[in-house]
Amino acid sequence: MISQLLMPSYLPFAFSFVLMVGIGLIEAVGPGLGHLDVDGDLDVDGDVSLLDWLGLGSELPILIWLTSLLGCFTIAGIALQQSATAIRGEPLTWMAASIGALVVGAPLNTLAANVLAKVMPKFETTVVSRDDLLRRRGVILEGSARRGSPARAKVVDQHGQAHFVMVEPHDDMEIIPSGETALLVRREGQIFYAVPDRSTVLQPL
Repeated sequence: MISQLLMPSYLPFAFSFVLMVGIGLIEAVGPGLGHLDVDGDLDVDGDVSLLDWLGLGSELPILIWLTSLLGCFTIAGIALQQSATAIRGEPLTWMAASIGALVVGAPLNTLAANVLAKVMPKFETTVVSRDDLLRRRGVILEGSARRGSPARAKVVDQHGQAHFVMVEPHDDMEIIPSGETALLVRREGQIFYAVPDRSTVLQPL
């Protein structure tokens, strides 16, 4: 079988097989590296997007999708060449076989991708934007936060990850000392503005 794959008529499929194994190893070593946020803006026949037709509309990581496509291309190509050899006595040229394998492998990959998307765990990201830190409490770490003189604060997001931001008090005359907890209420650029817990704004009526 290996000697057969090294024949010129089989080389595209040998190359795709090696590439498939390499990408599979990359995804196995670093899970989630292949996830890309792709948006199906190109429409085919109304409600069916091009990405859905390709099997990418189900948030399947791109490297998984590419590995599946290479696998389908390899299997279709080898099957096509073996069928041609059995019927004609010799395989097709590598170009003709590649075109045929792509025509067969692409729709086959769409089915495989849809199945993989259902059985694989959904990709979830713990990345948050800076605006997601608003309405969360932070602890002043160093110095005192004054208007025009921000202090460094530690804020923990909804995923338990710590973020370090620069904080000034929301009120002009307020001072938030080191070790005090404050609520982030707004942001301007890289500076967050906070109301200390001791402020009457946060006290129950």
